[in-house]
Amino acid sequence: MCALLLSKPYTKALTRSGQQCSTSGQYHRLSTLCRLLLQVLSPLFVCFCIATHHHRYCKARGYPTLFVCGTDEYGTATETKALEEGVTPRQLCDKYNKLHAEIYDWFEIGFDIFGRTSTEQQKEITQDIFRRLYKNDCLVERTSRQPYCEKHKSFLADRFIEGTCPKCGYDDARGDQCDSCGSVDYEPLDLKNPRCKVDPDITPVARDTRHIHLKLDKLQPQIEEWFEKSSREGGWSRNGRFITESWLKQGLRDRGITRDLKWGTPIPLDVFTNEKDKEIYKDKVFYVWFDACIGYPSITANYTKEWEKWWRDPENVQLYQFMGKGTNDVDFDPKATR
Repeated sequence: MCALLLSKPYTKALTRSGQQCSTSGQYHRLSTLCRLLLQVLSPLFVCFCIATHHHRYCKARGYPTLFVCGTDEYGTATETKALEEGVTPRQLCDKYNKLHAEIYDWFEIGFDIFGRTSTEQQKEITQDIFRRLYKNDCLVERTSRQPYCEKHKSFLADRFIEGTCPKCGYDDARGDQCDSCGSVDYEPLDLKNPRCKVDPDITPVARDTRHIHLKLDKLQPQIEEWFEKSSREGGWSRNGRFITESWLKQGLRDRGITRDLKWGTPIPLDVFTNEKDKEIYKDKVFYVWFDACIGYPSITANYTKEWEKWWRDPENVQLYQFMGKGTNDVDFDPKATR
């Protein structure tokens, strides 16, 4: 997603290639290839191409406009992929940030800045938001049972534990989702025959761990008020309204915003007065879906020191968001439903 493209020449090139096929078999194969290509590139069409043309139009009309995008780099998916490639999370993110930037440059997508979330500005803004939430009694601590690897002496995040799906019996389900039946409504410890992804011979054990949760239930009245105004004025899709309304109808529950990981934005320990609490949270980071949404302001902060004029002045700034796809973690990222 970007906040504010196979273009016509490439579409014509595909058409001409199709016309050059001399047999129906060749044409069918090429047509299939083209359809697959369009499916893969559809987010590029829907998101970046439309966005960059809108950006150019606004610039041409003389409107002060900022076109922001970047790579979301924290979370268990990054740590898992880094393990697979035998590199550090930082090396992995450097590689893919550069690759993304090169692709968008090739398609002439004209971002004012293409940034990333693993920056000092991201850390400062995320921690500032956390401190405000802490000060305003919007956070609560919960203790839960989580899988723990005794060999590596660490708790296992959702994607670091695999096993048999408790719903359909698929053997390679992850702790956060089964790719066979699509189930997400189970806990990592619900997996049958659980195993550590890093070392499949190790069976995780259950241990207590403490995490900080965001009181979404306390914030529901403000969220409902914002949703009604934003969805109406922003022209949300029917699907977007339905998903958000269903969450609100069920009643929002507090949601964990910290994780037992090393790669991520660290928890600011200065909010704690108890040394024991500082010791507990010094090795934890923010959950990526709390952290990632803040990426757009932090990327803007890397572009200009006056970033707050863009993100804290709703009376004078209109935000447009261009989506390729996505409806995950609506409770943290309501823009994902638009």
